[in-house]
Amino acid sequence: MHDDPDQELELTSALVPFFVMTNGRALPAEHEYDRTALVTARGGAASAARTLSPETRAVMDLVADGFLSVAEVAGHTHLPLGVVRVLLAQLEESGLILVRKPVPRAEQLDKELVSAVLDGLRKKFGA
Repeated sequence: MHDDPDQELELTSALVPFFVMTNGRALPAEHEYDRTALVTARGGAASAARTLSPETRAVMDLVADGFLSVAEVAGHTHLPLGVVRVLLAQLEESGLILVRKPVPRAEQLDKELVSAVLDGLRKKFGA
């Protein structure tokens, strides 16, 4: 290892513990993000991104142009899922992101089934 004082350390290196990235915070119970939850930046959030940590700013950059799942954010940032969830909780509490919870499969509409039912009703009642 070099002792070069000019060499800049990466914040995601093994020398920076994950609790530093999350400011020592644990994930609040109300922010149990599913891996498939979709995340996007709120309008006007880009101006506030300048004051964020490098990791949080990287998350904001990823979700600035559209929706990404929590798992995709973790994959792109190369951070553990738990750390990403804490960072997302901080961003959501600050009003910088929107998180759309996944719709349970039982509540999803099967478009083919609905279409078939409508076709059957039209044939039966001539509508």
